Amino acid sequence: MSEHHTGGCQCGTVRFIVEGALGRASICHCRMCQKAFGNAFAPFVSVRGATLTWTRAEPARFQSSNLVKRGFCPNCGTPLTYEAPDGTALAICAFDHPETIVPDIQYGVEARIPWVAHVNDWPVRTTMEDLAEAPFLDEIVSYQHPDAP
Repeated sequence: MSEHHTGGCQCGTVRFIVEGALGRASICHCRMCQKAFGNAFAPFVSVRGATLTWTRAEPARFQSSNLVKRGFCPNCGTPLTYEAPDGTALAICAFDHPETIVPDIQYGVEARIPWVAHVNDWPVRTTMEDLAEAPFLDEIVSYQHPDAP
């Protein structure tokens, strides 16, 4: 049986399946990726060599440079793709099981935000441990599309 992975956006408008082996997983710190994700870095996995099928709507695309398009959900805005001449990469956390995809290289480190190196040094709390600071967390009902089992 062929390896396959599923995923999609937060609202479920855009869903995908990748059939075949995933390529190299990485994170990118470049300023373009920071802006595209609204985050300190962007985690991607290459799907070059595998078959990517959009099973619902396709993502909308933004031409972020002369060579690269970035796909995102037109409804909820979830970042989904990095589409370059050498292939497509998908946002790791858009997969239903992102914990199985482990980056092994960082790119664009010249733009790395300095505090990223210290994230593991900070105190940690689970969501429910934060109830004293944000009691509304106990009442949250998620409308997010569920991950596939």
